[in-house]
Amino acid sequence: MKKILVTGSNGLLGQKLTELYLKETNCKLIATGRGNNRNLSKSGYLYEMLDITDKDEVLNTINKYKPDCIIHTAAMTNVDECELKKNECTLQNVEAVENIVEAANAVNAHLIHISTDFIFDGKNGPYTETAQPNPLSFYGETKLLAEKTVSSKAKKWAIARTVLVYGLVADMSRSNIVLWAKDALENNKKIKVVDDQYRTPTLAEDLAIGCRLIEKNNAEGIFNISGKDFMNIFQLVKRVGDFFKLSLDNVEIVSSKTLNQPAKRPPITGFVIEKAIKELGYKPHSFEQGIEIINKQFEKYSKK
Repeated sequence: MKKILVTGSNGLLGQKLTELYLKETNCKLIATGRGNNRNLSKSGYLYEMLDITDKDEVLNTINKYKPDCIIHTAAMTNVDECELKKNECTLQNVEAVENIVEAANAVNAHLIHISTDFIFDGKNGPYTETAQPNPLSFYGETKLLAEKTVSSKAKKWAIARTVLVYGLVADMSRSNIVLWAKDALENNKKIKVVDDQYRTPTLAEDLAIGCRLIEKNNAEGIFNISGKDFMNIFQLVKRVGDFFKLSLDNVEIVSSKTLNQPAKRPPITGFVIEKAIKELGYKPHSFEQGIEIINKQFEKYSKK
């Protein structure tokens, strides 16, 4: 029985990983997160509160369970907050990763670390795994530092890079682009949407499956795990509107320069995912299929 420990199990990806591993009969899941367990399913796995910034806590918890694989999803991901709270961002995105790497090495665990398209400057997207990073934001800098820590210090490692993750769980700690767009369009809110940032949005279920494929194959190295549809943010909002048959009358198309956000965003990212398809058998949903999955979950969760 393979033991899998997930950090950040209360987050969107963490909850999707919990759902996924509950269906696996040959794995034992140890879910860890900050605060109480927010997953809808509370049985069939172990849950333990874990502060990844507390080195002793990390070492003790991982030594207690001795997992075969650690999927490290916990991070500070609000890009503007990272720019404004640099010490906190460094603690969660860099120092915590050093703790996880040390603990993983102590028990010879395979470490799968989640990274981001924001390590790139967005001049030459979509990117392959071998592209040269050049982050524009402090968030991107910390995620690149974390990658370097993992690749240089972990005994057995993989990095799963992803882009603009969207999805729905019963207990959301924060929204994401698709839910934001749906809510704004349904309620006729006036919103400003950029058309000069391009991404390959990733369904949270697909990212979870990508992590599972890396773990299952004992794969090492860097893998791009994202959606396959390349679009700008306005096109994304329009596709959400088209799916739910909502008007875009209150959407104003603007340039990124007009938003005055604390952190710079890379203009054109997105990922080439051929390596994950060929080496792992990764098969992401289309964007519309992803929205359809979310739509069914709205119905499911509203009945709970």
